[in-house]
Amino acid sequence: MAKSPTVRATAPGTVWPARGRHLGPGAEDTVRRRLRELKSRAVIQDHLEFDGSGGDDTEAAAVRAFEARWLVADDVVVRARLNVGAPHGNDGAQDWVLMAEADRPWDLEWPSPATVFWPEDADAPWDHDVVPGLRFREINPLPTDDRALRRLLKECARASWSIHVVVHEAMTTDERGLRPLASLLPPGLRHRVVEHRAAPEQFQVVNWALQDLGVRVPRGGAVVLPATPAGPDGDFSVRSVFLDGSVPVELVDTVRRFAESPAPLPEGAEEALTGLREQWHLTTVEEELALARRQVAAYAEALDAMTKSRDLYREAAELAHEALATYRESFGALPAPRQEPRKREGFSLRSLAKPLERVRDGAKLLRAPGAEDHAPDAADAEEPTQDGFPARLPQARDQQWPGPPHRRP
Repeated sequence: MAKSPTVRATAPGTVWPARGRHLGPGAEDTVRRRLRELKSRAVIQDHLEFDGSGGDDTEAAAVRAFEARWLVADDVVVRARLNVGAPHGNDGAQDWVLMAEADRPWDLEWPSPATVFWPEDADAPWDHDVVPGLRFREINPLPTDDRALRRLLKECARASWSIHVVVHEAMTTDERGLRPLASLLPPGLRHRVVEHRAAPEQFQVVNWALQDLGVRVPRGGAVVLPATPAGPDGDFSVRSVFLDGSVPVELVDTVRRFAESPAPLPEGAEEALTGLREQWHLTTVEEELALARRQVAAYAEALDAMTKSRDLYREAAELAHEALATYRESFGALPAPRQEPRKREGFSLRSLAKPLERVRDGAKLLRAPGAEDHAPDAADAEEPTQDGFPARLPQARDQQWPGPPHRRP
């Protein structure tokens, strides 16, 4: 029986999720240096590092968690956590998950939380998508092999948290057309968008690969790939994109509209958001005091509910006792059922002799009638004792058997 897909929670408008891969080891040291630098420049209020595995899983024991807290728009608090996984693969790559949340809906013009934990160098090895071979701030040409192209696009829609944009080149572009889209996007989208480029001759192949996703890229245009599970409803395609160095205003607006539309949280994002909210460590004195007050209020509410429940139970018990007393006064107490003592049967030898007499009488009936049966010897006949049993059982008479027959001479 097929299982129905799990309905995922809608991403709140206050969160900023991202997921990527750091090629090669040393991700923790890079994050530490970046946080110390921003703390010394007062860009962030505080930061903290701790074991993010919780000590429950051996494989996740190498996960390191980094928290940071800063202000945007002068008074909006942003809390963010970065989880860095253990090295894996031949190159020692490390996956990372970044979840940030603000006190009010996220504005894409705010600085990217990725730049709080990672340096903004162009050659930094952290800005790779979890799908191998893709980067956030560069142009990613689509594979020339048809099957590899199809697998790549399906993997992007299924496993990636990023926003994937496919741009078809109507003609071979010059240097001006090789400007990445990320540099033209608002800061809040530069590290969440992956740009794919399809060559002019790949128009038919790309649309063949996009059939499974239910979208189509116009010739010389662009389309935003839907997420799995189903992302925002609507048309997120652009008919024409001029790759001449100018700002593609329509494409930028489409990507922004897609990012701001309500959509389900990707796989693993709900757990990351729960950990950020329920296991936050960088709290101020005011926040700890407010948390203590909320806990006291919750305990008081629970105690009040228990007290009311106890009073209701007590009132119900009193009413039940009153109803029972009224019933007894009206109808009287019911008499207890009488239990007659059970007679105990005694043992009698006479009761044991009766079956034996019936057995003896049955044996007489089965014996063939003869003179011996009608005239028993006086020696065998004895008077019964006081208990009704004969003094001794009669012995069988010796029977005379004829000898062998004589032969005639």
